[in-house]
Amino acid sequence: MSTLEIVTPEHLEHRVQTADGRTLAVAEWGDPNGIPVIGMHGTPGGRISYWEDPTIYARHGIRRLTYDRPGYGESTRFKGRTIADAVKDVEAITAALGIDRFVVTGGSGGGPHALATAALMPDRVIRCLAEVCPAPYPSEGLDWFAGLTQGNVDEFNAAVEGEEPMRVIAERERRTTLDRLAEGRADFLGDTYEMSEADKAQMLKHLARIADHMNNGLARGVDGWVDDMLAFVRPWGFQVESIRVPTALKYGRTDNLVPAAHGDWLAAHIPNVQVSAHDTAGHMGDDAEVEALSAWLAGESSELSPAA
Repeated sequence: MSTLEIVTPEHLEHRVQTADGRTLAVAEWGDPNGIPVIGMHGTPGGRISYWEDPTIYARHGIRRLTYDRPGYGESTRFKGRTIADAVKDVEAITAALGIDRFVVTGGSGGGPHALATAALMPDRVIRCLAEVCPAPYPSEGLDWFAGLTQGNVDEFNAAVEGEEPMRVIAERERRTTLDRLAEGRADFLGDTYEMSEADKAQMLKHLARIADHMNNGLARGVDGWVDDMLAFVRPWGFQVESIRVPTALKYGRTDNLVPAAHGDWLAAHIPNVQVSAHDTAGHMGDDAEVEALSAWLAGESSELSPAA
């Protein structure tokens, strides 16, 4: 039986209607009068995402908004969506909450969606941070699968084949992840997802928050996960070379969920990008850099992190 103590910090909940009749579930954290920062979760994931010290957002004057991408948590599915379709959701959220200009950030599977927002909403995005972000599939000059853990190889190959093969994997891995988290196990990913030692330590340290995140995001099924994967292996709907807003990339060189070569490729193709590539961190990042990242997002600092 799990001994995890899960306590979701106080926050506001919003339900936003899109122009095409969908519902988006949005969580709001931090300073209600602060700079809006729209956070896009990984694959899989959801809106219930917060740092272990949840006062970090208010301390940096951040109004942090996280939302369930379509098909996750309490957001309506948007079958056939592309990466660029994230802009429709951001437009709906910002209109509903009275937001003009904002910062956008995305981690892992959220990274491409954050980059899409930066590329396609250049007059409204103040700055963009993409962490451990995959490159477009395929990318010229990148051995896309090199260094990728077998579980992710299987997922991407299934996504190339289509929805049903991907759904089989997602449903199996959802059961594994939720069952193992319920047991308080840090090895909550399937057995084909080998992680770096740095990531194993992070997964153990932050297990309760991860469980809260995954339990919410995957509560109703795998539609969001499936649709994310299908979108990654189709044309994204924009070119990363077109991004003109201040953009930063952060990734770790021991990452085998999204190998550092993907970050290096993006760094070579996004104009004037700021890069922080951590030699020992993996997919889960380095806790020592979280304050500096928050300061960068808030516009308090021009330095992305101590490792920049």
